[in-house]
Amino acid sequence: MIGAGFADPVQDSQRCFRSVLEAMSRPGRIFQLPPLAEPPTPLHSATAAVLLTLADADTPVWLDRAEPLDWLRFHCGCPVVAEAGAAQFVVAVGAMPALAGLALGTEEEPHLAATLLVQVQGLQAGQGWRLTGPGIEHAHRLAVQGLPADFLAQWAANRARFPQGVDIVLCAGDSLACLPRTVRIEEAG
Repeated sequence: MIGAGFADPVQDSQRCFRSVLEAMSRPGRIFQLPPLAEPPTPLHSATAAVLLTLADADTPVWLDRAEPLDWLRFHCGCPVVAEAGAAQFVVAVGAMPALAGLALGTEEEPHLAATLLVQVQGLQAGQGWRLTGPGIEHAHRLAVQGLPADFLAQWAANRARFPQGVDIVLCAGDSLACLPRTVRIEEAG
């Protein structure tokens, strides 16, 4: 049986879209999304809401788990691809794939880069990494639990490719924070 999506598809997807847009324009800020009635296992509510809002018949999706595929196809109608590098949306429930192996776009078409949705154990503002760059007035602090040990090195390499590079949506429960490819991340000091 395929679970429900948004209770109010139009209003909830509009709210979610505004939240994702705001999160991308304010890197590292944590936003709450409208809860889903039944997010499919093992997706967090935020991950499922972002997919319901952004994935469609023109956006290839790669997931590292098979359980939510029927739900995703039913609600979004999106093609599911076998290789993460071929996807516009890459969903990591478990181990995060290497950023360098994802679609990075081109110099002429940087918008063809992938967006990586990563489920993490927790997001906390006011501590952790120091974020700077467009959309951040001075600096912002964000602590993230559940990323690979080499994430900051991968992120530095990703950022150096600008205008190419992957954008990231971090999902924890019904919360999300975004890391657009332009943001600089420094270890907590």
